[in-house]
This record gives sequence, structure tokens and C-alpha cells, in this order.
Amino acid sequence: MHRKITVKTITLLLLLVSFTSFASEGEGKGDKKSEIKEYIQHHLKDSYDFSLFSYTTDEGEHKYIGFPLPVILWDGGLKVFSSSKFHHGEELAEVDGNFYKLYHNHIYKTDANGTINYDEDHKPTNAKPFDMSITKSVVMIILTGLLMFFLFRSLGRSYGKNGGIAKGVGRFFEPIVLYIRDDIAIPNIGEKKYMKYMPFLLTVFFFIWFLNIFGLTPLGVNVTGNLAVTASLAILTFLLTNFTGTKDYWKHIFDPLGNSMPWYAKVVLYIILIPIEVLGIFIKPFSLLIRLYANMQAGHIVLMSLIGLMFIFKSVIGSPLSFGLAFAISLIEILVALLQAYIFTMLSALYFGFAAETHEHAEEHEGEIQHL
Repeated sequence: MHRKITVKTITLLLLLVSFTSFASEGEGKGDKKSEIKEYIQHHLKDSYDFSLFSYTTDEGEHKYIGFPLPVILWDGGLKVFSSSKFHHGEELAEVDGNFYKLYHNHIYKTDANGTINYDEDHKPTNAKPFDMSITKSVVMIILTGLLMFFLFRSLGRSYGKNGGIAKGVGRFFEPIVLYIRDDIAIPNIGEKKYMKYMPFLLTVFFFIWFLNIFGLTPLGVNVTGNLAVTASLAILTFLLTNFTGTKDYWKHIFDPLGNSMPWYAKVVLYIILIPIEVLGIFIKPFSLLIRLYANMQAGHIVLMSLIGLMFIFKSVIGSPLSFGLAFAISLIEILVALLQAYIFTMLSALYFGFAAETHEHAEEHEGEIQHL
């Protein structure tokens, strides 16, 4: 326990260093509240490089600690170059006679002067090349995927070598795998059909959990707070649910009343019921993506705001109080990181249960989902 608290304290101190460097860099550019708001927005967005922190030298030069990532664009051909050419948005990148500018975290094609044109709503009208860049979030997704691959590959090997007994780090993850199987998959999907959904449930649980934990580090990674990522996960659940749905699942949607009354009595009701059922097909995955996205975004915003209060108060009472609150919230965020992975996996299993089970079982699950 002491070790976990120590690691968390170091993480907060590194965040403070990052915050301090950002604030000192923005001195003279506006009030402190605006600087803090800008920092929070910077932390929540994806970026084309890993920038841990920065500082300004006595000569007024900005120094960034981190490393660039590859920028991959399609603009009349493939354009590949390092994000260091942008120098964190301060310079233009010239590639094959074309000029590109990093503006508000988007890459626009421009001229040698870096001109950005706007419409009447003050939105850029410059052409945007098709962007396939390896951003900070993409790097973390790849690293998380590799981590999961080697971690569970070693777990599988230990089973084979030790007669079904896990060794090493596998002893920590084995109970979690069994819990997902015995307490999430089997009760919600059924013993006959749960196995075909287990690979997805295990993958999505550990994928979300690991990314959430990485989001609490000073790396400034907020992958699960990216709407595109959570939407992709929700779409996978949506596709698996509907492409594996049984005839009872589809009958429940298009004939929800079944044989409870004559067909001519159901016609009028079905004008209302069937659109609602069809709409529910899309509402379920939408609730998944919004729940994960909103909770992770809110956690980062609250934590960064509490750290920012220290630079507003600048007092022996206010600053330590803000640090204490930030430390407490960061501990809660560890639990939230696990809880959000559990909720996403549990709800996905419930939706799979709707698709795999009979009409009667699906009605029972509808009562269960109301409690989550």
C-alpha cells in the first residue's frame, strides 16, 4: 500500500512540474485562469508528439522534453515526415514543396506564410489532407496491445508448462479472468454460448483498464477520453450483438408482444413499439461510448482543475488543500479506471445475452440492466 501511495505521489509531483513549466511559459500572455484552462484543454487533446514538459531559457527559447512522432498525410500522394518539423505548432512543415501548419491540433495545408483563412463563423477553410498520423493515442493503443499480447501469452504458456497452474504475474491476472468468465459472461450469456464472446469481453476489459491506468500517469495520455476510441469500442459491441443475434432476439424487436394478443390488435401499438425497439439497438452502444468517455474526461478535468487551484491560491492554506484534494481524487481515479472497464464489459455481456438467449431470457435481462 505504501508503495502505491509513493508512486501516486511521484505522479502528482511530475504533473505539478508539467503544470508549472506550462504556466511559466505562458506568463504575460493572459491571466492565470486562462492559462490553466488552456493547459487542461492541452492535456485532454491528442497530439502529434510526446511532450512531457517544457521550459523557457533565459534567452526566451522554449525547450520541450519529449520526442516526436511520424506524421503520415495523403495529399496528392503519400507525405511522411517527423512532427518535429512543426516544432510544437510554432513553425511550418515543408514537404515536397507543400506547406503544412499545425493549428488547434489539426493539420492544414497553407502557403509559405502560414496563412489560415476563415469563414463567417471563424472556422478554418484551408484544405485538410487525409491524416493517417501516428499520434500519441495511437502509440499508447499499440503499446497496450503489445503489453496484453505478451502478458497473456506468457500466462497461457505457464498453464501449459505447469499443469494448468499460473505462475509469476499470471497469478494476479488469473482471478480476474475467472471472474469475468464466472460472474460476468456465464450469468449474462449462458453456459452454452458464452465462450464465443469471451475473447472480446476479456480483450475489451483489459484494454480499457490498462489505457485508463496509463491515463493517470504523467505521460498526458487520455485515450479513453477520446470520443473516437470509445465510439470504436461501442461499435464493436454493436456489431457483435446484432450479427450474432438469434431469431428470438430479432423477434423481440419486431414482434415484442408475441402471441399475447391478435395481430389486428397489435398493429396500432406496433406503430409506436417497433420504432422504439429499433432505436434501442443504437441507444445501447451509444450509452456505452458516452458513459466511458464522459467519466474519463470528467476525472481528468477535475484532477487538473484541482492542481490548477494551487497556482491561483498561492497560499499556505489553499495550495496544500488543493494538493490534498488532487491526491485524494487521483486515488479515486484508480478505482474509477477499473470500474469503467468493468461496467463496459458487464453491459456488453448483457447485450450479448439479449442476442444469444431466447425471448423469455431477454425479458429477464431487461430487468437486470435497469440496476446498472
